[in-house]
Amino acid sequence: MSDAVTASTPPPQGSFLATGRGRVTLALLCAVTFLDVMDGSIVNVALPTIRTQLGFSVPNLQWVVSGYLISYGGFLLLGGRAGDLLGRRRLLVAGTALFAASSLACGLADSQALLVGARLAQGFGSAMMSPAALAILTTTFQGSDRHKALGVWAGISGLASAVGLFFGGLLTQDFGWRWVFFVNLPMAALVLIGAFRMLTADHGRSAPGGFDAFGAVLVTAGMLLLIFTLVKAPDEGWGAGRTVGGLVGSAVLMAAFLVNEQRRARPLVPLSIFRIKGLAAADATQVIAWAGFYSMFFFVTLYMQNVLGYSQLQAGLSYLPVSVGIGFGSTLATKMFVRTGTRPIIVSGALLAAGGIVWLSRIPVDGTYLGNLLAPLVVMGVGLGLLYAGVQTAANAGVPEDQAGLAAALITASFQLGSALGLAVFTGIATSRTNHLLAAHIPAPEALTSGFQRALLVSALCLLAAAAIALRAANTRGEPAAAAEIRPDLEPSYDPA
Repeated sequence: MSDAVTASTPPPQGSFLATGRGRVTLALLCAVTFLDVMDGSIVNVALPTIRTQLGFSVPNLQWVVSGYLISYGGFLLLGGRAGDLLGRRRLLVAGTALFAASSLACGLADSQALLVGARLAQGFGSAMMSPAALAILTTTFQGSDRHKALGVWAGISGLASAVGLFFGGLLTQDFGWRWVFFVNLPMAALVLIGAFRMLTADHGRSAPGGFDAFGAVLVTAGMLLLIFTLVKAPDEGWGAGRTVGGLVGSAVLMAAFLVNEQRRARPLVPLSIFRIKGLAAADATQVIAWAGFYSMFFFVTLYMQNVLGYSQLQAGLSYLPVSVGIGFGSTLATKMFVRTGTRPIIVSGALLAAGGIVWLSRIPVDGTYLGNLLAPLVVMGVGLGLLYAGVQTAANAGVPEDQAGLAAALITASFQLGSALGLAVFTGIATSRTNHLLAAHIPAPEALTSGFQRALLVSALCLLAAAAIALRAANTRGEPAAAAEIRPDLEPSYDPA
């Protein structure tokens, strides 16, 4: 059984979130997801400058983004479960320290190899710190406090993407591309100081033989190979031998992992966790929804810069109203959880976001920000805020405390997998349409816009599919697990051998 102690335990009566310590603890944990998500978007705006100054080729430049995505997604399940077993504060501190050190290395990089290697290390650090922070949040706050905390977490996560795009343009234009990495250092330092001052040390599960090393190797190798294959698929081709081989190899590794977990007395990922109401559906919804969301941000940014001629700073500023929409959506979701449950929130958010992206898919070559982008981006942002807050609550409701890190890793891995899958598939759709039109001697701006339109329309279909999945999901209200009732059923392997 787990002897883990997470963050400061709330008092038995009253609201911990209403106390000063509770609010500071939530701010600290939200700073982790802000740092993590912002880093995923802030670099995108700086890529053209990085390419020029370090001499990247176009195919190699993608590794500045893909290296982070691959190591982050590949190590997430290992990082989340390691927090449960070894101690969540330990993983949070270790991951943040690695993230800070690798951010410094990225900013100082004077070669392509050093920058890509440091980005791989950054992803590994994020894979440790992000699920640890979310697990601490879900085990620290209870009842209505938990609903509010998860709503704030979701809102901050959504805001961070838009803020990252803004600061990416600002820093690159005024200070240079290296500052998109240096900006991580002061925030990482605050997180480390806060972790030692605000969070109680925890020791994980101390039972001998509790770490499934073979399972860890299998699931990490399977996830790394899957995301690597998805990232390379647009360049290699979906029918290429490397792509097919990578997908088959990943499937074989994951199948071997499932067999291993069923036979282990103390598995790395107890498969019984998927019997918790709402968790599997929330994870599936996250994969499909973020395939659409991540691609939407990618294509709209390219449209603003390559078709409308926006500068990096102008493109970043264009996303600030999206932050307002996301904040409004997540705040509204927090107020609705207890009354409606998660299902109506997720479905309405997905439908609203789908409508906003369909609207965006009508962008013209001679479009304007006020006439063609502002309103649909805000509508999409409100939907994103609703959906993200809903799936976070559904994925963490009813999870036993000693599996909170695993549940956090699963929902975060769903985000990363969906992002990689969407970008791989929809980039191919957009490129195919654009190349076809260019071959027919259509002007480049028209060809690019047509490719973006088609990809955005398919992105909207992903959001409709997410709504359909959510319709069949359990309607949870973020209830905490009754550990004494759930653990004997879900965790028979935790009994002493």
